[in-house]
Amino acid sequence: MKGIILAGGAGSRLYPVSKVYSKQLTLIYDKPLIYYPLSILMLSDIREILIISNEETIPLYQKLFDDGSDYGIRIEYALQTAPNGIAESFIIGEDFIKDDGVTLILGDNIFYGDLDFIYEAIQKNDGATIFGYRVNDPERYGIVEFDGSGKAISIEEKPLKPKSDFAVPGLYVYDNEVVSIAKNIIPSKRGELEITDVNNYYLNKGKLNVKKIGRGIAWLDTGTPESLLQASNFFGVIEDRQGLKVACIEEIAFNKKFIDEEKFRDIISKIPKSLYRTYLEKILKDS
Repeated sequence: MKGIILAGGAGSRLYPVSKVYSKQLTLIYDKPLIYYPLSILMLSDIREILIISNEETIPLYQKLFDDGSDYGIRIEYALQTAPNGIAESFIIGEDFIKDDGVTLILGDNIFYGDLDFIYEAIQKNDGATIFGYRVNDPERYGIVEFDGSGKAISIEEKPLKPKSDFAVPGLYVYDNEVVSIAKNIIPSKRGELEITDVNNYYLNKGKLNVKKIGRGIAWLDTGTPESLLQASNFFGVIEDRQGLKVACIEEIAFNKKFIDEEKFRDIISKIPKSLYRTYLEKILKDS
């Protein structure tokens, strides 16, 4: 299984910050936003990852992660020249995906809680797997409709009259057929290759799995200043109360045994004196 993080987009709702840098580099409590989706892929044992972004931002991601070897993973980078839709990721990433399945996560989506349902879906995927999360404002999202037995029967993109309250979060798991599907869908009226069209293809073929996300799981879509503040406050409280960091990719790499103790020590030695370094030193000591 390969992983893709789509971390482009204009981020116009975050202006004027987005005039300077990508929204995926904005701070969520104590780390850049992109750490959170990257951590989901790493926790899912996905170690080959493609980050897709624009020309201005890719060098900044490379400065953050280089080739990923410090974390025992491999990170590649690819250019999306314009915001042509989420589904274009599979066309851009065709040579990276090769014959494998692929998990795509949007760079501004955060998940927190007991995420075993995500890891299991990635490990066991057959066809396509997406998720349904109950929201108060379904007209803002792609919405999945279920029949009386709980089976998904339709998906609509930002409907004026939503048929359910279950939004489709920005995490999608596909088999290798997704590449050819993306190549053959027609751009929408707004000129984009819509991920909803990909999901509807799998749905019509009877190959779409939709897993409802239950209570106790947080899905944060950080596309506005308000949502960024809420996410920062949310994780600030959690980390302060527990003394444990969320989406700490160095800790994840060490605990997942992607890297050994010697490499972990080397990483820590290169981090300037900071609360982040102190935390990693405590993880090393406790281990």
